[in-house]
Amino acid sequence: MTILRSRLTKVIAIMFATGCIVLGGLWLTAKPAPAHPFFEGFTTTPLVIAHQGGDWVWPGNTLYAFEQSVALGVDVLEMDAHASADGELIIIHDDTVDRTTDGSGAIKDLTIAELKALDAAYNWSRDDGATYPYRGEGLTIPTLEEIFQAFPSQKMNIEIKQTEPPITQSLCQLIYDYSMETQVLVASFHNEAMAEFRAACPEVATSASRHGVTMFVVLNTLRLGGTYSPVEVAHQVPEYQSDTRIVSPSLIAAAHRRNLHIHIWTPNERKELARFIDLGVDGIITDRPDILMELLDRSSDVQ
Repeated sequence: MTILRSRLTKVIAIMFATGCIVLGGLWLTAKPAPAHPFFEGFTTTPLVIAHQGGDWVWPGNTLYAFEQSVALGVDVLEMDAHASADGELIIIHDDTVDRTTDGSGAIKDLTIAELKALDAAYNWSRDDGATYPYRGEGLTIPTLEEIFQAFPSQKMNIEIKQTEPPITQSLCQLIYDYSMETQVLVASFHNEAMAEFRAACPEVATSASRHGVTMFVVLNTLRLGGTYSPVEVAHQVPEYQSDTRIVSPSLIAAAHRRNLHIHIWTPNERKELARFIDLGVDGIITDRPDILMELLDRSSDVQ
């Protein structure tokens, strides 16, 4: 027994020493996120990031919503990318057209001509279906190319929604075609899609995938946030995931030490927006950019 206890003690000591060496190496070699030109030119925080162009105020993910948000003076337009059956990148939130339009079916099964024939604002209502103020007004599902053409100087946050078939290569190519490498930040919850996009478009800013967020939250909880070397420049997260609090003063401070931006989604109520302003997040992704601009006293930004 004494011999076994001695051997066990040695094994534990070796494991502990090895762990200390590994952690020491991580502390010494860890690097913060490099500065990215996407964030150049912003003079105030938090950034006003119009979720789908402000989906509570105007029909989301339409050119009309994006035009209104740009006129409002928002910092970033947030949008969701899919591809049509014939490979055209389009902007719409869901995998199907059923919820928002007068059509039905999976987006990846519909051609761009079929998608363009739909009323993108058909089911949009601000009063729980009592009225549909933009129905029949000619709002269509926009292509990403149309958005790049309409707003060449506007910062954009593009979320990769579709994973099968993949759209990462075509998204990267379109960004290059329109020289938008410093104008867009690409996001996705899908780890593989995010890795594929970074490999194809390393110059473009990205936010953390689910894996990156989880890793950083766990390390920060263990007080090891300083060992994290981010490949992303931002974490776009809710305040809570299930019962776990994601966004806290501790996490924001730890993120800033790694040169990471924290963007919270998706608060819409006035009190909620004010609380996140006070908390010190770097960006707020909201369906109510109008309220957020008012709270930040940025009404003068409107041209």
